[in-house]
Amino acid sequence: MFSFLKKDPIKKLNKLYLQKLEEAMYAQRNGDIRSYSTITSEAEDIRIKMDALRESTASL
Repeated sequence: MFSFLKKDPIKKLNKLYLQKLEEAMYAQRNGDIRSYSTITSEAEDIRIKMDALRESTASL
């Protein structure tokens, strides 16, 4: 009934995903390739979660 009051979890994950990508970019620019790969991996895990949420909401 009050679903319009609930926050969108995909929006929150997207914001976190973009922050991780930006953090990875700065790590790469600084020459820290190990951190870059770790942060990029974390960002991809977040993207997979976002895709799963989109698929589950699309089936409803």
